[in-house]
Amino acid sequence: MSKRANGEGNVRQRLNGRWEGRVSYVDPVTDDRRSVSVYGATAAECRRKHRNVRKRIEDGKPAKDASDTVASWLVQWQISSLAASDRKATTKSLYGSLSRKHLEGGPIGAKGLDKLKPSDVEMLIVQLRTKGLADSTVRQVYTVLRQALDVAVRDGLLGSNPAAKVKRPGITRREAGYLSAADVVRLLDAAKGLRYYVAVVLLAATGLRRGEVAGLLWTDVDLDKGELTVRHTLARVDGELILSAPKTERARRRVPLHAGVVTALKGWRSQQLQERLAAGDRWTDTGAVFATEFGTMLDARNLLRTVELAAKKAKIENVTAHSLRHSAAVAWLESGGAHQGGRRLTRPLLDLSHRRSLRPHLRRRGTRGGRWSG
Repeated sequence: MSKRANGEGNVRQRLNGRWEGRVSYVDPVTDDRRSVSVYGATAAECRRKHRNVRKRIEDGKPAKDASDTVASWLVQWQISSLAASDRKATTKSLYGSLSRKHLEGGPIGAKGLDKLKPSDVEMLIVQLRTKGLADSTVRQVYTVLRQALDVAVRDGLLGSNPAAKVKRPGITRREAGYLSAADVVRLLDAAKGLRYYVAVVLLAATGLRRGEVAGLLWTDVDLDKGELTVRHTLARVDGELILSAPKTERARRRVPLHAGVVTALKGWRSQQLQERLAAGDRWTDTGAVFATEFGTMLDARNLLRTVELAAKKAKIENVTAHSLRHSAAVAWLESGGAHQGGRRLTRPLLDLSHRRSLRPHLRRRGTRGGRWSG
């Protein structure tokens, strides 16, 4: 048996010929004395593992990574750290959904935390892209995994985060889809007669997000001044419609309303008052602008269905509520955005990502919108 070098602790050869190294240490959390064993086919391999364990302990890391599966840890992370965080309810719901759909049931979910390598994370990214997932979704899945593993490091289950050693997946910027002015007119004509026609008008005229339109309250609208204030967004979280504040202070903004939009909203308000009288005790007073026949909040998905139905009637392909948002942005930029108060009220509509995605269109049209710095 070879002689141990200084600092190698208890390294010995077992009866089966393999080598074992044992490291004793004091748990910094419980103050209990513990020991951990490492094994190797050769003395050199065992000593290398032994030194690695000692180095981890000296650096304040766990002696060994936990053997819990990635899937089990993701579940624990969701019900503890994620639930306790100050993230929006919609974000928590999204992260949980992405974890269940793309991580927990896949190959990476079956791996032990102690077996997880950066290359496993890279393979996950490749697999997600092969499935045809959008770049933004691939990045979100990576973000969920990395954040969960960050907490595992914090809690002493991992010495380091394998996902942190992998470059965050990039997003290929594509030119935003938009409708021409003629297409918008055709779409609105086709939407006439549909229950939420006025909501489609508002989408096309202001570029609001569908969750912002669905979450709009009458207290947010000043028809006398001809403007509205974005204070809420509505989204479905775990099967329940949740009204919450916008993600950022910048998203909380005032938006001017064209005279035609004001007229349409006044007509809609009159219709809603009649529906309230007809509903009687069945009416739920949510204060929503675009409520159902009984006053309850409008699911933003139903607003999307209205847009899609109108597009189908108008025979316009690939139209979404987001298409109208881009169309409103293009129209505003092409006009120069020079009307009185327009820059102050409407500029927040065009966030950095919108300006980037619309640049190809603006270059072709030679508009002045490009004067804004990104």
